[in-house]
Formats: sequence, structure tokens, C-alpha cells
Amino acid sequence: MSRRQGPPKHQNKFAWKPNAGRKINENELGGKFKPLSEITGVCQKCKDQIDWKRKYGKYKPITEPAKCQKCGKRAVKQAYHSICGACSKELGQCAKCCCRVNQTVGRDIAKIESEKKQLEEAITNARERERRTLLRAMNKGNGGAGPSVPKIADRSREGDIFPATSVDEYAKAARDDDDAYDDDDVSDDDIVCA
Repeated sequence: MSRRQGPPKHQNKFAWKPNAGRKINENELGGKFKPLSEITGVCQKCKDQIDWKRKYGKYKPITEPAKCQKCGKRAVKQAYHSICGACSKELGQCAKCCCRVNQTVGRDIAKIESEKKQLEEAITNARERERRTLLRAMNKGNGGAGPSVPKIADRSREGDIFPATSVDEYAKAARDDDDAYDDDDVSDDDIVCA
């Protein structure tokens, strides 16, 4: 018997989507308000495998931390990983397949957590007006046409939360901007009724 060569006999008109007919709850893990975590500490091949599982609905998120195969601590917090981030970084291995790699994909989890902590601190120290603006922009995400807060993963360095070097300087600059608008008030003589 000869094998058929060339393109498939019946080509798909559109790509297959997992859970196409099912409504997804936005508050569940993987929804709009609780997106899946960034894949970190793995080689490029393993990252592609995990991305494929997410894309085609085969990804099963981890519910509780698993044991690390190297140190034995319950420190594995990402699905499909077999060793913790600390052991992976220390030994220079992929956290999923445990092979030696020169460079792992993603950012360090400790760095991400410190940036989240810094963002929370900035939100609590900001004035009510800026706080609500930041929270609204974070909840809105990139879906709207208005300006949005850059994601933590997109930031390259520490001072990108505010254009100023400290929150106090940012608050002072914001107050100065508000004062500049107050100086431009229009007097009653300038108003002409038609």
C-alpha cells in the first residue's frame, strides 16, 4: 500500500479552540482576572511544551506545592515542574526535564514577587485619586483604548512604576500639576454670553 502524500484531503476551515462552546468564568484560574502564571525556570523546549498544553486545553494547574526532587522541600509551585526554582537556579538545570542548560526562560520568581510588593506599596502610598486610577487601569488591562499600567513582566527596571524616583516626588509632581490647572482659571469678565 502506498501512503498518501501532500496536504490533507479535507482541510480545516478554522482552527480548533478548546472549550469553544463553554462559558469561562472570569474569576477562575486562567480567566480574565486570574491569568495563568508566567512560565519560568525551564528550557525553551519545555516552555514550548507547556505553552502547547495551555493553548489546546490540556494544561492542568497545580493546586498545592509539590516536593522538589533535589532538596525534598515542598517548594515546587508551578505545574509540570519537578524541581524548585532555587535548586534550578543553583544547579543550572531546567525545572521540568532536569537537563543542564546555560539559560532558562522567564524571570526569577523572587524578582517578580519583589516587584509586586513594590507595586502594592506604591498603590497604598499614592493619593486616593491616583490609587483609583491605577486600580482601574490594572483591572481594565489592555482591552480598553485608554492608557493602562504596564504589566510587571514588561518592566525592565525598578523605577518604571512612576516617572519620579520616589513615590513622594511623584505625589509632589502630581500636586504641582493640579496647581497649574488651578492657576489657569477663567474670570467672570472673560465669559461672553451670546
